[in-house]
Amino acid sequence: MKKHILIVDDEADIRELLGEYLAQFGYRITAAGATDEAQRVVAMDPPDLIISDLQLEDSDGLDMVKTIKGSRPDMPVLLLTGIHFDPEVVRTTLSKTVTAYLQKTVPLERIVAEVRHLLKEGPAAPEPRQT
Repeated sequence: MKKHILIVDDEADIRELLGEYLAQFGYRITAAGATDEAQRVVAMDPPDLIISDLQLEDSDGLDMVKTIKGSRPDMPVLLLTGIHFDPEVVRTTLSKTVTAYLQKTVPLERIVAEVRHLLKEGPAAPEPRQT
């Protein structure tokens, strides 16, 4: 069964690019552009992993994650953001809410490697499947 990933970002281009790329590796992707939409997905079709932006148009991504983790504390969350945080902030603040944090500017291969790690599929990313 395909692992289900929920991508939450208010930028449609980011959702589409990331979703299409991850789908090449066999993941089932659901995308949400707003926190209420993301919360509905989690309630109706719980993902195996959430990838979320920090700054969403309608809310703070961390607030959304805290709400979701209230009912699903073991849900892994990868925070992708354009904001660069001091390592101490990541260690003391973000790590209490999210499972991992990456800059949006990292190569897509690095994101796939982190997704595989969080889903306990191993450290190396497989080759994308030809469609």
